[in-house]
Amino acid sequence: MSRVLIIGAGGVGQVVTHKCAQVPEVFTDICLASRTVEKCEKIAAQIDRPIQTARVDADNVPELVALIQKFTPDLVINVALPYQDLHIMDACLETGVDYLDTANYEPPDEAKFCYQWQWDYHDRFKDRGIMALLGSGFDPGVTNVFCAWACKKHFDEISEIDIIDCNAGDHGQPFATNFNPEINIREVTAKGKYYDSGAWKETDPLSVSKEFDFPEGIGPKKIYLMYHEELESIVRHIPGVKKARFWMTFSDNYLKHLEVLENVGMTRIDPVMYEGKEIIPLKFLKALLPDPASLGPLTKGRTCIGCLIKGKKDGKDRQYYIYNICDHEKCYEEVRSQAISYTTGVPAMIGAMMMLTAKWRGKGVFNMEQFDPAPFMEKLNIHGLPWKEVFL
Repeated sequence: MSRVLIIGAGGVGQVVTHKCAQVPEVFTDICLASRTVEKCEKIAAQIDRPIQTARVDADNVPELVALIQKFTPDLVINVALPYQDLHIMDACLETGVDYLDTANYEPPDEAKFCYQWQWDYHDRFKDRGIMALLGSGFDPGVTNVFCAWACKKHFDEISEIDIIDCNAGDHGQPFATNFNPEINIREVTAKGKYYDSGAWKETDPLSVSKEFDFPEGIGPKKIYLMYHEELESIVRHIPGVKKARFWMTFSDNYLKHLEVLENVGMTRIDPVMYEGKEIIPLKFLKALLPDPASLGPLTKGRTCIGCLIKGKKDGKDRQYYIYNICDHEKCYEEVRSQAISYTTGVPAMIGAMMMLTAKWRGKGVFNMEQFDPAPFMEKLNIHGLPWKEVFL
């Protein structure tokens, strides 16, 4: 039915490739491309149906264009680095092919991310007659769809949204990140930011915390306020929201290591001179840390990601919690990746399915909550990310 080009062969790319291969009635032809083609070939060898592989530099628009023209996909799934989003969007514009990603653009030389860079592509994509779907991971992604679902099914008005992300897993390493170390550390060390009464408010990094009791035996954990990109699109597209925040759990061990690394300058993203050469400390640190893809067989425990939503229904106050719990070991059994990659890769596949089966269509640039949540919610239950909802 459809040809799909997946760019990026890290942990998420591995999951996306596996999950697309499981739905041959939608994804009839798959090509996995990366700067390191050996990574693509390793993933392709895990799968029982033919997967094409290719080498491409996602920073090189002419190379991207040449690959797209050679493979002729119906959709490009971008699971490369966020720095490369605009290059891949440019290639899609030039070739007239639809685009999907899981994380918004951020510039390499500044720890800042926002959707405006990609929203600015809307008119060009619209004029070209193609579609871009942004943030089709879990958070962003599923959390946006959860909010749209709550808005459609359970609330007349929504006043507060708290997105709460817990990784209650353990990989046994002294210090490691569950996704790209560079992106992870930039995100965690940035200032916190939340939306309140029509204005954005900033906090010092990880300076605001509280305890949250997670369901199904995970129990109470300390959660820290951070800034995450889905807040920006949710307050734009979910009407009437007065407060929106994002929270994440971290172990004391992770935070202590991060504090030391930050204090000695290893998390810096500006160049420093070393033996006559410029290096970026965070990139050097990334080279020393375990590859997140190597953590799959080591990680045990579960993740719990969901939305705590407050508002009104039929004139009465209502509080509602919708969440998914994902088991690291079960994910590894299925796709040889831990749950962090799984919870991003599965929604990327489902978002692609929504586009390719015309459940979600449009011309221009869109976020997840702008579409009917029902068909996406149905596919979550079918493809490995079942959700539960409770009224509190």
